[in-house]
Amino acid sequence: MPDDSFARHAASLHSPALRLEPITPDDGADLTRTTRAINVAQSGTVRVVTAGGDTADIFVAAGIAFPVRATRIMATGTTATGICGMS
Repeated sequence: MPDDSFARHAASLHSPALRLEPITPDDGADLTRTTRAINVAQSGTVRVVTAGGDTADIFVAAGIAFPVRATRIMATGTTATGICGMS
């Protein structure tokens, strides 16, 4: 395993993501873990439910991390594809 010079530093919301996981949008199921950002392979709208309980449509450009603490990514209303959760 490579040496991680940052392993002893406290993580914060400004820190790079430690985990990446593919997201399949689902109207009825929460994510495994709340995101700190999402990334998409193809630009489009993503309907999210935030950690604060709000539901909204956001436009996410391909290849750019969009900072949002999402607990659910809805299938209905989502047009972006290749969604990756960053936490």
